[in-house]
Amino acid sequence: MSLMAAYMVPHPPMIVPEVGRGSERQIECTRDAYLRVAEEIAQLKPETVIISSPHAVMYADYFHLSPGRHAEGSFARFQAPQVQFEETYDEELVREIVNEAEKAHLPAGTLGEREPELDHGTMVPLYFIRKKYDGFRLVRLGLSGLPLEEHYRLGQAIRRAVEKTGRRTVFIGSGDLSHKLQTYGPYGFAKEGPEYDRRIMDVCSRAAFGELFDFDESFCDRAAECGHRSFVILAGTLDGMAVEATALSHEDVTGVGYGICTFHPKSEDANRHFLDKREQAEEKRVAAKRAACDPWVQLAWQTVEAYVTTRRMPDMPQGLPRELTDTRAGAFVSIHAKGRLRGCIGTIAPTRKCLAEEIMHNAVSAAVHDPRFDPIRPDELRWLEISVDVLGEAEDIDSEDALDVRRYGVIVSRDHRRGLLLPDLDGVDTVEQQIAIARKKAGIRAGEKVQLQRFEVIRHT
Repeated sequence: MSLMAAYMVPHPPMIVPEVGRGSERQIECTRDAYLRVAEEIAQLKPETVIISSPHAVMYADYFHLSPGRHAEGSFARFQAPQVQFEETYDEELVREIVNEAEKAHLPAGTLGEREPELDHGTMVPLYFIRKKYDGFRLVRLGLSGLPLEEHYRLGQAIRRAVEKTGRRTVFIGSGDLSHKLQTYGPYGFAKEGPEYDRRIMDVCSRAAFGELFDFDESFCDRAAECGHRSFVILAGTLDGMAVEATALSHEDVTGVGYGICTFHPKSEDANRHFLDKREQAEEKRVAAKRAACDPWVQLAWQTVEAYVTTRRMPDMPQGLPRELTDTRAGAFVSIHAKGRLRGCIGTIAPTRKCLAEEIMHNAVSAAVHDPRFDPIRPDELRWLEISVDVLGEAEDIDSEDALDVRRYGVIVSRDHRRGLLLPDLDGVDTVEQQIAIARKKAGIRAGEKVQLQRFEVIRHT
């Protein structure tokens, strides 16, 4: 078996004695577990070690793999410049991972490296492995802001690449747990912190990888974890395999959670294709939601589906309600896929002869012309969730006090610049946030005086 084992490990620089200078004794259980991991790896004698690190190069919509033949690093920024690393990359395996990712429509590659020096999320695991074993090359990869499902799919692509090259490999998912476990910790305390650590250690100790998708992103943010996406990639490398999982340690004495688990694949198991199961359930949910949507959303959906598959604007359907054919209004069409925005385009005031045409043209624009996103592909259609906001007339207001982030959208204007934000959006909880985002969209600086307008919407989902 080419993928021989996988490991979930933390990366506190203080665990390195030259950095900790005695403080590493606070997390002695973590150190001992790390040495056990290193001994296991030495016994396996892998040709390549793959490390995913939250502190490697990271992009919102791209997985970065470190390019080139060599990399160096040290703990100089942690006042231990004498601890140095000179690593050789496995270029062949990197190329194959990129190839497999491209086949899966995953944005991954070696472009855009900002800092070639090894990061501490990579060097801490290397520090312990190098104590016991020296006969391997390295693959280093960063995380992204893409959904958890895409990280799992990257893990699957890595596994296929490992098997294709026949490389004896171990995978290291580097990542600390919550940073908000104690009031005296570096980030203070949040109730979600201990809950995250409890849940992640339970899930990983059982290798119940399907449950990794159940961690809501807002919950993870409040817990201030850094390793979850790394652990999801790890899970993807073990897709479809029976796994022997062992939790070696968990500590939180510094206010940051450090967990170590080992995962040894045993045999194929058809019941452990966790992403397939999740996607099947999600597809059913989205299909049921589409079947129940009203004519406004159904019109947008039919238009997107027709245009994405044929690249032609469809004719307006017959039998639409008169509210769509006999009225004019501005409208925004928002498209989400797997919980993430995939496109949103709209008009503040009517530009077409009727609301139905407004929705159809804005639906096409949201699907294929939103400059923030790639055009929607036909294979994505089954995941799309669409909403339509029909805008009421905008009215001038004198101050922010006339706004309500749940009820009103806002328009900020200065000269020819204008920015709009719809009401009742996830993650926008205050009027101040609403105005700041609208300013940013318009390119209006915080100190510049603006004209404010508000509007109401009828939201169709």
